[in-house]
Amino acid sequence: MDRHERLGALLDMIGQRDKIDVEQTAEELAVSPATIRRDLDHLAGRQLLTRTRGGAVASNVAYDLPLRHKAARHAPEKQRISAAAARLVERGMVVGLNGGTTITEVGRAVATRPDFNDRGDSPALTVVTNALNIANELAVRPNIKIVVTGGVARQHSFELTGPLATLLLDEITLDLVFLGVDAFDSERGAYAHHEGEASINKLMAGRARQVVVVADSSKLGGQAFAQICPTSQVDMLITDTDADPAVVTAFETEGVKVLTA
Repeated sequence: MDRHERLGALLDMIGQRDKIDVEQTAEELAVSPATIRRDLDHLAGRQLLTRTRGGAVASNVAYDLPLRHKAARHAPEKQRISAAAARLVERGMVVGLNGGTTITEVGRAVATRPDFNDRGDSPALTVVTNALNIANELAVRPNIKIVVTGGVARQHSFELTGPLATLLLDEITLDLVFLGVDAFDSERGAYAHHEGEASINKLMAGRARQVVVVADSSKLGGQAFAQICPTSQVDMLITDTDADPAVVTAFETEGVKVLTA
């Protein structure tokens, strides 16, 4: 486990337990207590937790692991996955993007495709998203028309959720939607930790002609709190080459095309 993964694990642990102990945490993560102390001091400096004698307690922040920390986890895999995803997009498409670090990378990869960067009279494609950070990045691209769903923003993920976000999605059709997920199981389907995000993601999937899940191999075979959609609704999975071959075969058996990058 590298430092970025360890920092993420610490935030996950304190989010679940409200407080952690240095000695116990060091044993769980198989590192020295001194390493945990340095990590906790680093996170406390970013106001993501509060240091206590012998450990740390939860601070007044959203604890579903802020995007800036998630972004560093499995970064090379996410970049390869996003490049493969971007190659599926064709000029003139209406493409849906939900939130998360992998989907953020997909948005960047699509936006920087050389063949989409001409300055024609009409946009090369339309992107519909419920993620404020993605909309912010792509809004400066004159070749891309950005449509934002509306809704109430979640602090940790920048995703818009709630009834206001459904109004637009009920009125449109997507050619292709890329879904970032917290877990994807061949039998149970795609899942998110937050039920509000899962609800919007489900609606986006239901409005799309093609549904593509993008997830690094650490997300496969698991399960989170709220289902986005069943496996039968997913056309393709794009993951990394570290994916267990047995897991890949299980998805293919369920009719999901698997692309490894």
